[in-house]
Amino acid sequence: MQTTAMALVVCSISAGTASAQGQERLSPPLLQYPQERVPSFNAYGLPGLVDMPTAEMAPDASFGATVSHFGTTTRATLSFQVLPRVIGSFRYSLLENSNLPGNRDGDYYDRSFDLRFQLLKEGTYLPDLSVGLQDFIGTGLYGAEYVVATKEIFPGVRVTGGVGWGRLGSYQSFGSTGTRPSNDVGRGGTADYERFFRGDAAAFGGLSWDMTDNLRMKVEYSSDNYELETTRATGFDRKSPWSVGGDYVFRNGNQLSLYYAYGSEIGAQFTVLTNPRTAPVPGGNETAPVPVSPRRADQAADLGWTTQPARQTQVREALGEALDDQGITLEGLSLEADRATARIINRRYNAAPQAIGRTARLMSRALPDSISEFVIVPTTGGVPSSAVVIRRGDLERLEFDAADAIYDRVAVVDAVGRTPPVFADQYPKFNWSLAPYFRYSAFDPDDPLRTDYGARLSASLEIAPGLELAGAVSQRLGGTIDEATYSADTQLPAVRTAAPLYARESDTSLDRLTLAHYGRPGKDLYSRVTAGYLERMYAGVSGELLWKPVDSRLGLGAELNYVRRRDFDQGFGIQSNMTPSGEIPEFNGHVSAYYDLGYGFHTQLDVGSYLAGDVGATLSVNREFANGWRVGAYATKTDVSADEFGEGSFDKGIRISIPLNWALGSPSRRAENITISPITRDGGAKLGVGGRLYGRVRSDHQPEMAKTWGRFWR
Repeated sequence: MQTTAMALVVCSISAGTASAQGQERLSPPLLQYPQERVPSFNAYGLPGLVDMPTAEMAPDASFGATVSHFGTTTRATLSFQVLPRVIGSFRYSLLENSNLPGNRDGDYYDRSFDLRFQLLKEGTYLPDLSVGLQDFIGTGLYGAEYVVATKEIFPGVRVTGGVGWGRLGSYQSFGSTGTRPSNDVGRGGTADYERFFRGDAAAFGGLSWDMTDNLRMKVEYSSDNYELETTRATGFDRKSPWSVGGDYVFRNGNQLSLYYAYGSEIGAQFTVLTNPRTAPVPGGNETAPVPVSPRRADQAADLGWTTQPARQTQVREALGEALDDQGITLEGLSLEADRATARIINRRYNAAPQAIGRTARLMSRALPDSISEFVIVPTTGGVPSSAVVIRRGDLERLEFDAADAIYDRVAVVDAVGRTPPVFADQYPKFNWSLAPYFRYSAFDPDDPLRTDYGARLSASLEIAPGLELAGAVSQRLGGTIDEATYSADTQLPAVRTAAPLYARESDTSLDRLTLAHYGRPGKDLYSRVTAGYLERMYAGVSGELLWKPVDSRLGLGAELNYVRRRDFDQGFGIQSNMTPSGEIPEFNGHVSAYYDLGYGFHTQLDVGSYLAGDVGATLSVNREFANGWRVGAYATKTDVSADEFGEGSFDKGIRISIPLNWALGSPSRRAENITISPITRDGGAKLGVGGRLYGRVRSDHQPEMAKTWGRFWR
């Protein structure tokens, strides 16, 4: 069972492209619907006809959500165009009136993943040509493979033909590529490579016609016999391989489809599309920055202010007030005859260069004319993460040039030894918020979606730079997560499957209460020690050390945790780590490697010991966008066998992060994070401690700044 805070945001977005140096910069929107053709999406939530696939791809980075229903089948699919020629999807399906193993009162729920690769792009003579894997690591209910081609033969008229195996080779097969191993729709979770492109093969195809910019008609011949649905379920009668349908494509790319399927069923679907490369409010709606103030040549050599403490105080106060109006806190300021170093907290801007640029502009207006170099040190939680060195003359001369021009003259260096002391009146700092929360639990076989809602009071006290006391208390007002059934049917210590016991014990919960210290033990090094009630299920102590040079795409880290299980009422009590299925080890931890692959792709590899004592590795891959969007997937494999792990075979999931500044158009550093895990078991489970270092410091480092430097002058 997976629980996380989430918010539904569906819109469209602005993006980064690779610069000549190979690093991503902001540019005007690359895609605006309907200027780039959006293909039809089929009932599986991928580019296709009615039920069959085509060889087409969605526009790069498109994110789609499709709900379709016909007969006894309902499918909900999330798809993502990972690369221009690679699209993937996660699907959750309901088969009604079924006697399949694992059904609940006749309803069978299924989870599946698909991948499609485009081998050829349509040209004057060649068609689009794609190869696809359907339900390749799920239960196998929809297991199939296919090779398909699509070609526009007249303007707006496209013909599709393909060959399928598995489900797509089950009707009127014309040959075989060997014996396909049987599949009993088991627990799923592993890729059965021996089944790929094996067994009977059959042909499918169809035609689509873009009658207008908004209306599309489709007809298809299906090679899917729907054997499981017709033999192990009631209410669906496949009378014909032919289906016809139509799409209405809205101006924003969303698609409403109606069809008559298999000679017996009327179906409908709706697909919502967005793209993290375009924005609902192009350019944003923040206030314009103040202009740079050029120095007066006759004042550049005047150093009289260096012997006037009162004037230095006035400079500090004026700069602090001006920055505060821009959502930036001036924490410290050192003034030398020709250099000024400002220690800042960026409270507002998702792109660090935007905060740097606005700070530099205001420094040009507030500081004495003799100062020729600005050093801006962004901090997070009282810890400096980098130092950005800007020559004042470059700032004055290049204000109206492209951001690339000043980027080539700026230095981003380590902040150790360059950070001014904090003003005496800056600490302690107290912050609090009271806000509603929404929590969900997905894929429970008894109820596919459970939700809770309520109010959460959060507070933090920054005692000194890098030393923070923080906590959160939630009051549940309603929902159904507490009705989930706890099952002790696990071969591992119940580190996560005991979540229902925590959900129903108390409506008032202490979500977390921690004392954390963040530090810079040396150049390129960052540290964290967190103690207290670390998350809803565990208390203890967590320590972390990160090596991350400011100019490197590579980061290396290590984390060690001591954990004790909290009482189920989520108060202040601690209970034994002994569970009915075994004892939870007190220590766990990982070593981690982080690497920016370029083109917006970022990887993380964690190797170590998990909460249940199993040992293995987690690989995460994200595609990240300059505006803060992130879409990725992770998989964990440990020394726990598929049988010991249980349903799902190994831990895996999808993560989506949607920045609020993208949705609202107003500056904000907040984001809504959504995690979709097909099944939550005890293998591969991690501690949910907050404030891990890499996510806190990377945005202020050179590789990340390069991606969003286009906002320096914004």
